[in-house]
Amino acid sequence: MDFIRPDTAAVFSGSPLDRADEKRADADWIRGKIREKTTRFIAYCGLRPLMRRDPPYAIAYLSFGDIAADIEGGAVWVFLGLKKGRAYFAISLPAADPEHPPLHKAGEFQDVRAIAIQAAGLGKGTEAAMIGQGKSLLDWNTRRKFCSVCGAECEMARAGYLRRCTNGTCAAEHFPRTDPVVIMLALHEGRCLIGRQPKFIEDVYSALAGFMEPGESIEEAVRRELLEEAGIPVGRVSYVESQPWPFPSSLMIGCIAEALSDKIKLDENELEHAFWVEKAAIRDVLGGDRERHGFKLPPKMAIANRLLTAWAFSD
Repeated sequence: MDFIRPDTAAVFSGSPLDRADEKRADADWIRGKIREKTTRFIAYCGLRPLMRRDPPYAIAYLSFGDIAADIEGGAVWVFLGLKKGRAYFAISLPAADPEHPPLHKAGEFQDVRAIAIQAAGLGKGTEAAMIGQGKSLLDWNTRRKFCSVCGAECEMARAGYLRRCTNGTCAAEHFPRTDPVVIMLALHEGRCLIGRQPKFIEDVYSALAGFMEPGESIEEAVRRELLEEAGIPVGRVSYVESQPWPFPSSLMIGCIAEALSDKIKLDENELEHAFWVEKAAIRDVLGGDRERHGFKLPPKMAIANRLLTAWAFSD
């Protein structure tokens, strides 16, 4: 299976931060860092990060002084990590107040997908990685208010990477979840398989994907998903790369798979249509020539685009 692996990090990966796991349990250290003048906060409202208006695609970092009242008022925050000794946090703010001077001056809250598309277009992913980390952690801490064992309230610990049940007889510990998803490009005699779900934007096709199940290896998940969704039996499976996907907290595991047959039998509950396509057509569509071939492909921010690009431009 000829394939050129991507030589750049996927959007939402490649964070510049040292996550400093050893510091998370040190409550005094965390409290001190929160109040340091050099510390920077990524503010979110409705899980949309605050971004600068000019220049575009730049985080509008806030200081403790900008959001001290929000922190003291109980806003959810999490520690992201360190960069050259400077601490970075993410904080979830209530509905945006246009009269809030620091926010009004700093920028505007933007959709994370739109930010990622822009980041991919500019070839910059490090800030997107920080944004994705903050979004996933804030989302999880907001959702995990109660213990799934006994139903009692949970409290945040380890600077946002643990929630502990407040019921002393239970004291269950809950950790942020990451949901693994295999996304695979099936290859057969110089062609690749692409398909679309009914919920996709019109004419968009992608590599097939599906959540991994308990007790399943990556290779087994790839084979199962391709057989279930498209009726394609698979032999060799090769890992390519992964991509954090903060919607809300998935890990996309990119693979290529050697199809043993090209006979498609769709599971119509999963796929609306699927077909085999040659490299030349993929290259054309990636280059912008969509009309001649009648289909579109995912944007550059998506790992599916990276898999298709790497395959289409390999020898």
